[in-house]
Amino acid sequence: MQNGPDPHRPEPTTPPLAVFLSTWSVDPAAAIVLLAAAALYLTGVARLRRRGHRWPLRLTAAFLLLGLGSYAVVSFGFLGAESTDLRWAFTTRIALLLFVVPALLALGRPIALARVALGLRGRRRTDRAMRSWPARFFGNAMAAPLIACAVFLVFLTPVAAILRDSPWSEWTISVLTPLAGLVLVLPIAAHSVIHTAFFITVEFLLAFVELLLDAIPGLLLRLNDGVLDHAPAIVARMPFWFPTPLHDQHLSGDFLWFIAEMADVPVLVLLFVRWMRLDRREGRKLDELSDEEMAELTRQHLRQRP
Repeated sequence: MQNGPDPHRPEPTTPPLAVFLSTWSVDPAAAIVLLAAAALYLTGVARLRRRGHRWPLRLTAAFLLLGLGSYAVVSFGFLGAESTDLRWAFTTRIALLLFVVPALLALGRPIALARVALGLRGRRRTDRAMRSWPARFFGNAMAAPLIACAVFLVFLTPVAAILRDSPWSEWTISVLTPLAGLVLVLPIAAHSVIHTAFFITVEFLLAFVELLLDAIPGLLLRLNDGVLDHAPAIVARMPFWFPTPLHDQHLSGDFLWFIAEMADVPVLVLLFVRWMRLDRREGRKLDELSDEEMAELTRQHLRQRP
């Protein structure tokens, strides 16, 4: 049960920009992930260079600066430092690690680098992994928003408070959340899974439906007048900008809603690109048919009609 507002307390706000930019903390698990990912990527670039090939500098910069740089800011900056005390920092951090960071890492084309740097045998392994059933399951525009919606629904339960208070869960989130995002993003970004035109049409329809589904967790957090995770209020002296528990939950819903909806836009763009590629591929196949083959194809189509 929430107590009434304190008349002597200033209206809660988001932190001042100076506080947001100057608040940092060390996350050992995130530091290990950061160093390992940078080492693997740069090892692939160096292996290509030893063979006399050059990997584009813009892709390396995208992976290191945009991808790993955003991961470092989210993990070590304000969102990581205040993730335990602030609901909105916790939910925003997870949303960014699941959606934004993997998308920025994908700009560096790590799958393409692995294919060319690992040689013929490594290329076969990479292609086999990208065409495996997990890649086919997650490598479509329907799986990512649904899985994200299921994850965000956890924020409506007391499990969210347990995850915020446990250091082990914090370290696990730093490692597993971006990995899960990469599993969802890389197969789509690499266009490794070939779909039919009908399947892509279904993906388009479901993607528009998921624009509404992804808004549900954020709306429930924003519109609910009770604190859903039942975490005890912090009684220690807090800065003037620190929100009340209910306002903290409302901010959490606002940011979560915005990030989830914005993350659906690249999915729609990728679907459009995939549809255009399939249309061009099918158009080339039809252009290569002779007049006799086209006439036979037309007769077979007419025979199939009722």
